[in-house]
Amino acid sequence: MLSLSLLAAYFLHARETAHPLLRLALFRVRTFRIAVMGGFITRLGMGGMPFLLPLLYQLGLGMPAWQSGLLMMPAAAAAMFMKFISSRVLAQFGYRRILIVNTVMIGVVVCLFSLVIPATPIGLIVLLGLAMGFFNSLQYTSMNSMAFADIDAPDSSMASTISSSMQQMSMSFGLACGSLVAGWYLGDLPQTDRVAVTSALHYAFLTLGGLTMLSSLSFWSLRPGDGESVSRGRVPEAG
Repeated sequence: MLSLSLLAAYFLHARETAHPLLRLALFRVRTFRIAVMGGFITRLGMGGMPFLLPLLYQLGLGMPAWQSGLLMMPAAAAAMFMKFISSRVLAQFGYRRILIVNTVMIGVVVCLFSLVIPATPIGLIVLLGLAMGFFNSLQYTSMNSMAFADIDAPDSSMASTISSSMQQMSMSFGLACGSLVAGWYLGDLPQTDRVAVTSALHYAFLTLGGLTMLSSLSFWSLRPGDGESVSRGRVPEAG
């Protein structure tokens, strides 16, 4: 309640100040608003995965910590590969299509982790990790770059500050969301009961995956040409 009160107080202060620390008027720019707020909602589902996956690997599947850590590496490798081709993908399909479809794909991959059991081949787990890193990287690149598509040069520094702050907040909220969802399903289950723990984590993956897929609705208000000034190097038309 205190945080909400402080945010409300700053909102009122910013409206009456000629040069506020954070220009909330930038949220009137449609693409900036959708990228920042839509990204915040999407990260609520995605942000819990770095917390839930080690729990699944170590508590659910009984893997040692070093093996659990190694299974997190494929996502990082896929993310680095996507960085090399993301600009071409965005130029080919556009921001609206990418953000809607890719958000759904992330949700699907998160849900697929609910099928991972002790008998699941390591190769399949690695493929899921690669898919998650691939789609996550494209999502972050899309949301982060589209935020500046219609921002005027004098406002770019302020937009960067707001966008970065929201990203950091969303990461914290995403981790908290994942923790709360996992805690809800785990309840008082003993960590020694691997079957029960695995089942509870599976429900957590399904919940976060469903939330991520629903967050794709926040990008439906984008227009087909939104973001072309960034993806194709076009100069936005006046007006």
